Amino acid sequence: MKRFFAFALTALLLTGCASVEQVKQTVGLAAPLPAPVAAPVPPPPPPDPRTQMAELETRLSVLVDETRRKLDPAAKPLQLDPELVRIARARATDMAQKNYLAHDAPNGDTSASLLMAADAQYQGLLGENLAAQYYRPESGVDPKTFAERFLATWMDSPAHRDNLTFADYDRTGVGAAVNGDTVYVALLFSTTTRANGSGRVATFDSPKAAKDAPPAAAAVPLRGAAH
Repeated sequence: MKRFFAFALTALLLTGCASVEQVKQTVGLAAPLPAPVAAPVPPPPPPDPRTQMAELETRLSVLVDETRRKLDPAAKPLQLDPELVRIARARATDMAQKNYLAHDAPNGDTSASLLMAADAQYQGLLGENLAAQYYRPESGVDPKTFAERFLATWMDSPAHRDNLTFADYDRTGVGAAVNGDTVYVALLFSTTTRANGSGRVATFDSPKAAKDAPPAAAAVPLRGAAH
């Protein structure tokens, strides 16, 4: 009988302790229960860079036009030309697919030859700036930042800067393309097309050199001298 009561007493004491803890929780005397720790949520992956090339092209064309007119208020405003845009995109895509940066494609194509193929009577000046930037796939491509970097790269190069700021250009086309870790850009400039051109292609060291050349030699497309 004594063993029974001892067991019963122990059970009552344990029950009493549980009741006291419940009271403490009710009146706020007990230590608060630890808040559940939420599992860290990984950041979303960056957008596919291929979907951002159009925005990069737009930002870059605006930056270039603003920079030209800021440096030379007399510079003609640039208008996007559909044919120049098509050729610039073809050049950028070719460089991205074949991993090179040059005015001459491996098959010999240039922006000038592509333009002449589209318009055999083209007569005017054609300038080209090329550039490439690496990126980390896990970080993605920020169009605003990349546009500013491309512009800064060209402005730091005398040949590219002269091409970009040549006041007589009034048309432009921008193309951007990406491969696994590099963004390629082709920026084209042109003077307004005049009919009955010679159908020949010539290369000059600068837009000014082409403009100052004799009329028979000057009235042909100009291929950029630097990339």
